[in-house]
Amino acid sequence: MSVRVRRVYDAPGPDDGVRVLVDRLWPRGLAKAAARVDEWPKALTPSTELRRWYHAEQGSFEEFRERYEAELAAPEAAELLDRIGKLAEKGTVTLLTASRNTGRSHAEVLARLLAG
Repeated sequence: MSVRVRRVYDAPGPDDGVRVLVDRLWPRGLAKAAARVDEWPKALTPSTELRRWYHAEQGSFEEFRERYEAELAAPEAAELLDRIGKLAEKGTVTLLTASRNTGRSHAEVLARLLAG
């Protein structure tokens, strides 16, 4: 299983495999053709409330991760997570985010869950 995280603003690479945008909002200033996004499962992204809470720096990344994982247990999100996991079993999946710090983002939480 190969899951990786990249910024959506980085140029697509030949080894990206299936490119999955995991942000709820489309990245500012980025043309859809330039992003080369294959999937955009919005129900897999953090809720607006959780995203605002985290960006307001009201809690730690660990608390954000726990809250986000709880949201991912909802049926629609769990189904999408399973679907992306099945894609990763067949080849590389690149999770795309506009977050500057990808290592402390929801995309990293997803990558860890998918990696098992």
